[in-house]
Amino acid sequence: MVEVVTFGCRINSYESEILKEKFAGIERLIIVNTCAVTREAERQCRQTVRKLRRENPDAKIVVTGCAAQINPKSFARMPEVDLVLGNREKAELEKYIRGEIVEKTIVGDIFSYDKYDDFVITGFEGRQRAFVQIQQGCDHRCTYCIVPYVRGREKSRPFEEIVDEVTGLVRQGVREITLLGQNVNSYGRDLFGKPRFADLLRAVGDTGVERIFFTSSHPKDLLPETIDAMAETPAVMPQLHLAVQSGSTRILKEMNRRYTREDYLGLVDRIRNRMPDIALSTDIIVGFPGETEEDFEQTLSLAETVRYAQAYTFIYSKRAGTPAAEIDDPTPHEVILERFNRLVKVIETTAHEYNQGELHTVVPALIEGTSKKNDAVLLGKSPKNQTVHAPIPEGYSIDQLVGKIVDVDVDVAKTWYLSGSVVGEPR
Repeated sequence: MVEVVTFGCRINSYESEILKEKFAGIERLIIVNTCAVTREAERQCRQTVRKLRRENPDAKIVVTGCAAQINPKSFARMPEVDLVLGNREKAELEKYIRGEIVEKTIVGDIFSYDKYDDFVITGFEGRQRAFVQIQQGCDHRCTYCIVPYVRGREKSRPFEEIVDEVTGLVRQGVREITLLGQNVNSYGRDLFGKPRFADLLRAVGDTGVERIFFTSSHPKDLLPETIDAMAETPAVMPQLHLAVQSGSTRILKEMNRRYTREDYLGLVDRIRNRMPDIALSTDIIVGFPGETEEDFEQTLSLAETVRYAQAYTFIYSKRAGTPAAEIDDPTPHEVILERFNRLVKVIETTAHEYNQGELHTVVPALIEGTSKKNDAVLLGKSPKNQTVHAPIPEGYSIDQLVGKIVDVDVDVAKTWYLSGSVVGEPR
């Protein structure tokens, strides 16, 4: 049975599922799907490859993904690696297995591809949650980001193909889908007729799917019509990930984000005017080159103003080949770390306060399984993507509840989860 080890984002996870499905019958094959978003992520990939070789001396180890795309030679030099494939060459793996490929490194120019790569999962039978990729690549050039160099230009999947896939998934019993792309808000700009992401949301909502999430969203491309479609499509869940990266207009300009602090806060206001109870999450970078205490205070105050339900916070990681990597920064690491910790405290406070708003309410949770800490406790997700725990109700087994929606009467609201007891009948 093939083993696929995945690092990084949801798109990598999605593509790993495709690889698992496509090569399920192959024995002694290990695929490492790498991430390049930070130097630490790339280091962990290398460490994992070495460990896998020690544990599997007779296996074929294939390295692919973003780190392989940007640094193929460094992986090819590793004696533990048998083959290095770029992001668009994942499909060539079958040729390697058949012995048609003898080269150790097959990594093409990612910018030479101008069409959507039809690389989809077909094996969602028996599942209640599914991912559907709608878009690949990114045309933005954020100065800190390596993604455009490893994923290429924006390419949208055909509109009808997406809707047909979701329709088929609903027939199979899928209740929740997540639409995936490097920048879903830009969907359709490269297609004939230029369908908008708002059009796609409405069409997917018409398939009968019960829950729709999507990621990732760039604030610059989130149009008023998309906000309207979110508010007016019942299946679209009241949750949005909207990466801000910094609360300082000066730093946002240095990042080439193409919006200001005021633009972002205005966008948040428009979203909340249409969806008052929406759960907002974000990404924030601390320690971008040249960030001053004043810049950082702007980020802190923005986080306090928006009051995020969740945030992914990062210390800036220099990536060779990006414009930001050329900027010298004398700020001591200790200062950056102290700022980072201050931000984390603010995020923890706002996340806890947001979850407190669910206390003594009934939350519908789609059950995924049981808690890692206690197999007598259900694990589910709310419409706002909150983790929800509840004891398995008397008379039910976990097998009877996975994929069901249960109503949980919340009596505990912590920073990162809700818990309570199941009321009523599962559905």
